[in-house]
Amino acid sequence: MPRYVDLTEAASHLARADRVLVIGCSGGGKTTLSQSIATTFGLEFQSLDRDVRWLPGWKERGRQEQRALIVELTQRSRWVMDGSGASSFDLRLPRTDLVLWIRVPRRVALLGLARRVACFYGSVRPAMAPGCPERLPDREFLSYIWNFERKYAPIFIQCIDRHGPDVPVAVLRSHREMARLLRMS
Repeated sequence: MPRYVDLTEAASHLARADRVLVIGCSGGGKTTLSQSIATTFGLEFQSLDRDVRWLPGWKERGRQEQRALIVELTQRSRWVMDGSGASSFDLRLPRTDLVLWIRVPRRVALLGLARRVACFYGSVRPAMAPGCPERLPDREFLSYIWNFERKYAPIFIQCIDRHGPDVPVAVLRSHREMARLLRMS
């Protein structure tokens, strides 16, 4: 079982953390929280979507190149990394001081996605790779969000147990909890 911590302990860890991993379902607020943490604590903001996964025109980098980039990013001294790909937890968790796992209800994630599309449709949002304009979500992406807790959360738990059993994990279930964490830190 991951080493879960409550909000008070998470705030204490966050105040002195050099490397923070923010994970969770798309649309839940990972990027917004990560950018706030980066600004508040002077950490480098790293986005898996922008810095690792995507090339212009929504072309996905090869797996080996992605892993090499993640190794390079995690070796930096102070960062907050926004991204949920469990396939790279083996590289990221051993270098992480704190995991913030955003686990908002699916309706909140879907609403967050709708807001993002409404705000950035046709343009490139700040945490996305150049040349990847926001587009309407397809059925596969909506299914990912809809089934996240049932299908992907158990994988996250297994990976955290395997690659970061001693890393504190704070579960944030609402935007109110995310704001409270920042105020407490």
